Order: sequence, then C-alpha cells, then structure tokens
Amino acid sequence: MLAGLMWNGAHVLGSAWKDVRQARQSEKILARLESQTSRLQNMIHRYVNQPSPDSLAEILVVRKAVLDTLTTRASSDPMLSASVHELKRNTERLLDGFSQLRAMQAKISETYEEQVLGPAKDMARLYAVVEGATGEHDARIWPSLGKSHEAFTAMLVAANSHYFSLASASAEEARRDADTIEKTIPVMTGLAENDEQRSALQRLKARTAALRNGLSTLTEELSKRTELLRNTIDATQANAAGAVDQLSAKMREHEQTAQATFDRALSDISRRAVSIAVIFLGIILSAGVLIALSIRLPLQQIMTAMGAITKGDFEREVQGTNARDEVGAMARAVEVFRENAIAKRKAEDELRASKERAESALLELNAAQQNLIDAERLAALGGLVAGVTHEVNNPIGISLTVASSLARRTAMFEAELKGDGQLRRSQLEEFVRSSRDASEQLVANLQRAGELIESFKQVAVDRSHAERRQFPLDEATDQIIASLRPVLKRAPIALRVDVPEGLVIDGYPGSYGQILTNLFLNAANHAFADRRSGTISISARPRGADDVEIIFADDGAGMTPEVQRQAFDPFFTTRRNEGGTGLGLHIVYNLVTQQLGGRMMLESRPGQGTTFRIIMPRTANGGGTAEESDGAQWANRMMSST
Repeated sequence: MLAGLMWNGAHVLGSAWKDVRQARQSEKILARLESQTSRLQNMIHRYVNQPSPDSLAEILVVRKAVLDTLTTRASSDPMLSASVHELKRNTERLLDGFSQLRAMQAKISETYEEQVLGPAKDMARLYAVVEGATGEHDARIWPSLGKSHEAFTAMLVAANSHYFSLASASAEEARRDADTIEKTIPVMTGLAENDEQRSALQRLKARTAALRNGLSTLTEELSKRTELLRNTIDATQANAAGAVDQLSAKMREHEQTAQATFDRALSDISRRAVSIAVIFLGIILSAGVLIALSIRLPLQQIMTAMGAITKGDFEREVQGTNARDEVGAMARAVEVFRENAIAKRKAEDELRASKERAESALLELNAAQQNLIDAERLAALGGLVAGVTHEVNNPIGISLTVASSLARRTAMFEAELKGDGQLRRSQLEEFVRSSRDASEQLVANLQRAGELIESFKQVAVDRSHAERRQFPLDEATDQIIASLRPVLKRAPIALRVDVPEGLVIDGYPGSYGQILTNLFLNAANHAFADRRSGTISISARPRGADDVEIIFADDGAGMTPEVQRQAFDPFFTTRRNEGGTGLGLHIVYNLVTQQLGGRMMLESRPGQGTTFRIIMPRTANGGGTAEESDGAQWANRMMSST
C-alpha cells in the first residue's frame, strides 16, 4: 500500500512540478527577452543623442543576444514556440527602424557639416576680412559689425544646441540671430570704407542665407528622426512589451494552475501517508510494549550491576550473561567492564607504589648529585688554597731569612757598640746599608705576600658567598689568574690575557671566578694532558651597549663531535679513571645561562684546540643562588658548534 501510494503520488507530483518548472522557465525567458529589448531601445536612444562607435558596437552585441534568445531558447520552449513568430516580427521591425535611424543620422550629420558648419566657417572668415579691412578704430562700421558678429556667435551656439539637444527654442533663437545678421549687412554695406569690405559683406549675405536654409533643412531632418524614433522604435518596443506581458500573464496563469494541481496532489498524498502512519504507529506501539515488558527485568539487573561497579563494588556478579540475545550481549559487555575495572584498580595500586619508589629514588639521586657538586666546588677551592699557600710560602720564607740575618747583624752591631773599641764610621755606614737592603727586601716580599693573600681572600670570599656587586672585569680576571699561577708553574702552559679596562659588571664575581677556574682546570687536564705545552688565551670585549663577550681559547687537543655533544652534560668525562667527575663544564654552563643570564657556545676540532664563547649581560638577569644553579637543574645546551 505504501509503495503503491508513493509511486502514484510521485507520478502526479512529477507531472505537476514539471508544468510548474516549465512555466517558470518560460517566464524567465520572457523576462530576459523584455529586458534585452528594453536595453536595446535605451541604447538606440543613447546612440541617437550621442553617436559613437562604442555605442554602435554595444547595440550590435545586444541585437545578437535578442536574436539568439528568440532563435534558440524561445523556439525550443513548448509554451513560447507558438508566439516566437510574432516576437521575431516585432524585433525585426525594431532592428529595421534602427537601420533607418542610422541612415537618417548619417544624413543629419552630413547636413550639419555641409549646410550649417560649412557656411558658418565661411562667415567667420568673412567677418575676419571685414575687420581686417577696417583701418581706423573709430570707424563708423564698428558698432554694426560688432552687433552682427555677436549675433553670429549666438546663432552658432543656438544651432549647436538645437543639433545636440533637439531644443526647439534653440532653433527659433538661431533663426532670430540670422535675421539680425541679415538686417545688419545693408547697414554695414552703407558704412563700408573700401571695395574689399563691400565685397566681403556681399558674400557674407549669401552665406547667411545659405546658413538659414541649412538650419531649416536640419530642423526638418531632426523632426523626421524624432518621428521615426517615436513611430518605429518606441511603438515597436511597446508592441513587443505588450506581447511579452500577455505571454507572461498566460505563463503565470498556467503556473498557478500547475501549482494548484501540485498542491492538491501533495495534500492528498500527505493525508494518505498520515493515515498509514497512524496505523503503523499503533502496530509499533503495541509491539514496543510487548518488547519492553520482555527486556525490562534483565535491563534492571544490568543497571543494578553498573551502579555497583560505579560505587566500587566489584564483587557483585552480573546476571544474564548466558542469554543469547542482545540483552545477554549487554550483560557480557558489563561483565567485561567489571573485570577491566578490577584489573585497572590493581594496576593503579601497582603504579602508585612504583611512583612512590621512583620519587624516593629521585630524591636520593638529587641529594647525591648535590653532594657531588658541592664536593667538586670544595675540591676546586681546596686546590686554590694549596696553590696560594705555595705561592705565599716563597716571599714569607725569604722575609724570614732576611729578618733573621738582620737580627744577627743588629746584635753584632750592638755588641761592637758596647765594646771598648772605638766605632768607626765605615762600620756605621756598613750597618746602615745592610739594614736598608734588608728593609727593602722585607717590604718587597711582605708586600708580595700581602697581594697574594688579598687576592686569595677576595677570590675565596667571592667563591663562598654568592654576593651580587659591581666589579671591574679586568681586576677580577687578574685576581683569578693570580690564584691559578701554581697550576701554570707545574705545566708548560703560556697564558695571554686581553681584558680592557672600564668593563664593569653588575653580577656575581664568585660565579665568574668559578667559571674561569673550571675552564682553566678543564684545559690543563684535558687539552694539555701529559704535560703538553700550549697557550691559553682569555679575552673580553664589549658587545653592543648591554652585553660583554668573553672568549676562553686553547690550542690543545680539541674535542671530537661526539664529545662536544655531551660536553655540558652532568657526570660526562673522558678521564673518569683518573679521578674526573664530569661536573666542571656542567657547573660552568649552569652558572653562565642561569645565574648570569648569558649564553655559551663551544667550538672545537680534534687537534686544533677549543674555544668557549660566553656572551653575558653587563647586568646579570639570571635568577637563583649559585647552589641552585649548580645542583638543582640539568643543563640544556643552547648552542654547540663544531
């Protein structure tokens, strides 16, 4: 029943809709045709008023479009094919009228050029001849000549206005100006002073008459053009528009009839469909009640099991898993969910325990790392103490020897002074000279020892206290180099320092000292291993207004690309069997990038030395203390180059 109803309704609806669509298509063709013919009429009017090649080309394009619409679309339309002949006849009449208009327009242009503009040009030359032949400025002919010339100018303006705008008042004004010219010619002839003027005035009279006749002819031809435009173009367009309107009314009536048929068919189909739907709905509701009654209890059992699972009660088994229908499949799916939940809880417990063990191991690892870093720093400071102690021992020992010798000499001089013998002048001068030499040696050696102790004191204080202050870069570098002299004495390493004066850093001198110390010791232990000779250079220069570039370079053994990739990693060393911890460059990198807020780059090739390029701000902008920078974070190398 439903299939038969749908087939019958589709057939009726298809037929009605086809008629509606055909009527609308025909109406569109008519609207297009009416629009094209109206446009063609407007373009013809515009061409008549302002003829131009572009307007003519556009008219020909629209003419072709109108003919194409009539020939192809309207002829093939079943509702318009009977009226195409009448529409074609009106269109051809319109186009024939346009051809006549073009011929008339050409004739009008020729008349205007030959019978209006030609005499006007001759009259202008004749006026120039008369004016040129008038010798005196106060001649009696001048008033009449000026009036005539003024009328001639006004006549030209009126004639052009009549030609271009078809104004009848302009034609009348041109005739009045011509009358004025003709009236002034006899007066000017009587006032002429010579034969040249009289001859020119006679010719002027003849050309004025010719111009009057040309204006009359132009007026007649313009009237004929207007009548042709009104009776042929506009009337034909009106007939075509009336025919199109009649066809449009028929199309709308046909469309309304088809639409009514379509609506009735659709209403009938809808009514039948509703009836059948009501019947099927009753059947579906009855079957649904029966099906709901058969599955309600198993679903309630499944819902109870799901509620228990969501509350964490995983021990309650799901009922109905043995059923072979969809409810049984749902029960088995819930049972799988329960088993997965049990396994998930067990995995979560194991994961939580593993996480706690991993966190505990991480805390122990961090503590061990911090201890190793602290030990590395203390070892570096201990080496510094040993070196400075060795350096201070020499001037102190020399001072002690000189002081002991001076004491013995003083005692001997005192004994001679208290003796019975007479003290000679030479003995006194010898004692004064030896005392002065001893004093100079004591002062020089003690001053040297004082400088070493002061340098060590400043470096030690900077290393043990992360105090921020302003410090000259050259003085801090000299103090650090002084503390490293013992290492230079033990190895054949030359040192070149090029740090200009005036570079003041607002930062952490202790961190800067540790950076140079670690780089120096790293070069001594790796670049110049086995007492290899070489040169270390330390240079600094301003980099813009806010940064300083420090270059630490050596010409030692260099690094392979694999070593360069791991150079800043913690605990990486190539001399682990010889006591290396692998924290020296790691600490340097963290101090540069984190505490001083700078950047560090590494360039090296095997056998060609290594260059560390440090760019840091003049005002440190890093955060955290030295301890945090050394031990709490792992290095993330910003840039490494081979």
